Amino acid sequence: MVKFRILVLLLLVSMQACDEIESPKPLGPLPSERQLAWQELEYYAFIHFNMNTFTNREWGTGGEKPEQFNPSELDAGQWAKVAKEAGMKGIILTAKHHDGFCLWPSKTTEHSVKHSPWKNGKGDVVKELSQACKQYGLKFGVYLSPWDRNHKDYGQASYVDDFHEQLRELLSNYGEIFEVWFDGANGGSGYYGGAEETRTIDNKTYYEWGKTIDIVRKLQPNAVIFSDAGPDVRWVGNEEGWADETNWSLMRRKEIYPGWPRYMELRSGHEDGTHWLPAEADVSIRPGWYYHPDEDHQVKTLSHLIDIYYHSVGRNSSLLLNLPVDKRGLVHEKDVERLMALRRQLDMDFEKDLAQGLKTEATDERGNDDHFMASNVNDSNPETYWATNDGVTSASLIMEFDEPTSVNRILLQEYIPLGQRIENFIISAQVDGKWREIDGQTTIGYKRILRFKAIKAEKIKVQVMAAKGPIALSNIELYKAPKLLTVPVIERNRDGFVSMSVPDPGIEVYYTLDGSIPTTSSLKYEKPFKVNEPKTVTYMAYDPETKTSTEIASKYFDIPKTQWEIVHTTTGNMIEAKKLIDDDPNTFWATEKGVTTIQEVIIDLGKPHNLKGFTYMPMQDRYPFGVITNYEFYVSPDNRRWKRVVRGEFDNIVNNRIEQRIPFSPTRGRYIKLRGIKVTGEDYRTSFGEVGVVTQK
Repeated sequence: MVKFRILVLLLLVSMQACDEIESPKPLGPLPSERQLAWQELEYYAFIHFNMNTFTNREWGTGGEKPEQFNPSELDAGQWAKVAKEAGMKGIILTAKHHDGFCLWPSKTTEHSVKHSPWKNGKGDVVKELSQACKQYGLKFGVYLSPWDRNHKDYGQASYVDDFHEQLRELLSNYGEIFEVWFDGANGGSGYYGGAEETRTIDNKTYYEWGKTIDIVRKLQPNAVIFSDAGPDVRWVGNEEGWADETNWSLMRRKEIYPGWPRYMELRSGHEDGTHWLPAEADVSIRPGWYYHPDEDHQVKTLSHLIDIYYHSVGRNSSLLLNLPVDKRGLVHEKDVERLMALRRQLDMDFEKDLAQGLKTEATDERGNDDHFMASNVNDSNPETYWATNDGVTSASLIMEFDEPTSVNRILLQEYIPLGQRIENFIISAQVDGKWREIDGQTTIGYKRILRFKAIKAEKIKVQVMAAKGPIALSNIELYKAPKLLTVPVIERNRDGFVSMSVPDPGIEVYYTLDGSIPTTSSLKYEKPFKVNEPKTVTYMAYDPETKTSTEIASKYFDIPKTQWEIVHTTTGNMIEAKKLIDDDPNTFWATEKGVTTIQEVIIDLGKPHNLKGFTYMPMQDRYPFGVITNYEFYVSPDNRRWKRVVRGEFDNIVNNRIEQRIPFSPTRGRYIKLRGIKVTGEDYRTSFGEVGVVTQK
């Protein structure tokens, strides 16, 4: 009996000891199981493909005809294959956009694929993509617009019944759904069965959101629900793909509703949030969400996409990157090329985790227990974590290299099943025995990635300056990413100075002005240089560390526009008209609305030149108007005697808004006149991105 009592006493002591080193208590709002699973996806695709693809619009009116939807080569397998090879974990499809056209044969409306010529009305895009996602091991999600500009009963209770039934159809017939996406655009003008009117609804109550959420929870309990207010995932507050540097996964959710005016707060969350509501950053690979042929030259650059990744996934947000499927029913070749370049660069950036196996120590470890030791941050196990004792909300963790090692990335993750805690932290490196601060930031959350100039470090220190409670850090990774080697961006300003830029300051640029192929022995770009006569600049970027270079590129510059002046416009502000000769294609000038006469502009070149052609750059805005399709071009020595040197049509300029270069027989003159004989749009405005001349063949 005595031995038994001793054993019981020892057990009680042991249990008491365990109680003293139990895990930190959960702090604040916590993620659900479905939210935790969603957080791990990080990067997935949006597919905008619907009636708007065939009408060349972003928002349809609802008055379109099902016969207009007719892809020639639709291949959902290609979409899934592209997403998989790009490193994405899933696809969300716009099953119904605001125009009300359904990509599945819904029983609730006749405005769907069942009345389109595609597959003789027997097709189902939702089904084809859900099957393709399953084939390629991708998660599948659906976008269902609450707003319906086609439905005759929109604004009445009967439409809400149909909306709920559409949701049931999507969630019942296409396998497992990982995310249900509800847009914040609600109510306004529409076709509405032919009524052609504006309808207003209370977007807080009209859709019976409680019932809507219940439908999702019943039919797809593992799916997260996205909207401005969640309840599971929030919009990041912009359509550019970035979150604020401070980004809490918490929001005061009851304040938020679709169309919430304080949307900027969505970028950073609420430190005192009442619910776990992490951000999703949505952005399109092109200016528009839907495919438009005239944006084929505006696919985002590799450096832009890299920035988007680090400003979304790297700032405690997921990245929903949109791929606008074209009229064929395919992800366009240019988009695929850029996606694969992004994948290759990210693979190189995170190729080798230098933190693996490093000696790791902390200024505080919870109860000196193996479960919470510092080495848990680099053990490749997301379920283990370093934790500090109760009351310790500021502590440091140091990783030591065997020898000085070059580092330029650090990835950090909190153990979010216990909540988001860290409010402020500093990253430092020991170089030649001295500590140097690299960066200082606020939140971490599920994942934070910092980029910095490569530093040869003996040790790396993560110093948590403040936290809401005991620290719980699950993962730290260190990387040496290669420099981002892309063809330099080259431009010349109105004064004739040429500048060249690359995304990484460690990259060198070499160029020639005599037409020869540049090498590392050629002119090295250090600062803008003047090109005040017709000249071709040939150039390349070079990484001295890897001794690799980009392909050779060249850019022809004609005479600079330093002395050019606008001397006449048919209508509009002549001072503002200088934008068409400012050598910045991203600016534009346009004539006044509603003038039915042909619009023209006259430019004084400052002195006579032997002219052999002219150039016209259409406006590059997302919503272009007044683009000249048919033109006349004149030359004059004195602004009185004019000679028409060429007239014609800019081939396919509406679908390919690149600079047009039109040659003509050599003509000497000081003044030039460009007339827009025919322009796009109905209000007769004529727009100019940039106008130039050609003096050399």
